Amino acid sequence: MTHPRIRHCVFGKVRPDVSAAELAAIHADLEALRGVIAGMGPVAFGANASSEPFARGFTHGFTVDFHDAAARDAYLAHPDHGRAGARLVAALEGRTEGLFVLDFELAG
Repeated sequence: MTHPRIRHCVFGKVRPDVSAAELAAIHADLEALRGVIAGMGPVAFGANASSEPFARGFTHGFTVDFHDAAARDAYLAHPDHGRAGARLVAALEGRTEGLFVLDFELAG
């Protein structure tokens, strides 16, 4: 039985006083998890570059693909994810109020 891959999408409303260096450090913290989580792909991280008017204040986001839900769940439960997540949340307007997370299964 084949398990579907999972794309984990995270969007945040980054406070204007958060430096580019801090955002790079958050990205590095998330990327470092690849060394300890089997089945975790690269972290694509960046600022919103859409010309559409639907961002609703979300300024940054990242995605990461996992081989399956078990790999995603291992990532979510890992203490280093907790630390990286706390650092991200601290950089957001309204903390978790400035956060949106969506996971979906990838076909094939």
